[in-house]
Amino acid sequence: NMLNGTIPSALDDLTNLELLQLDDNYFTGTIPKELSNLAKLERLFLYRNELTGTLPMDLGNLTNLEILLLFDNELNGTIPTELGDLINLEQIYIASNNFSGTIPAELGNLTNLEDLDLVENKLTGTIPTQLAQLVKLEDL
Repeated sequence: NMLNGTIPSALDDLTNLELLQLDDNYFTGTIPKELSNLAKLERLFLYRNELTGTLPMDLGNLTNLEILLLFDNELNGTIPTELGDLINLEQIYIASNNFSGTIPAELGNLTNLEDLDLVENKLTGTIPTQLAQLVKLEDL
């Protein structure tokens, strides 16, 4: 599609939403923290847009989230440790952004995680030993 503008924060009114699929568009601006109010959300697809800013810490409230696809944007800042609270996550694709800092050790809490794609960012430091607890992890 060729949708553009910012992602409306009013989407948090869609309280039964399980899938938010806005990928492959031209959305700009930040990811609204209000999306963290979507308690039933299982899949968040915002990849291949022009999103900027940091990843809202409040996304750690999306405890039903299974798939988080944010790759190919211009997101920056550090990866929030709160992502480690998303115990149902199976896939995290946040490659091709501008994330910096270290890989949070809290990601080792994601025991259902199968795919973790962090390539093409500006991450530094070591790989946390806690990631060795991710026995279901197939792709790193």
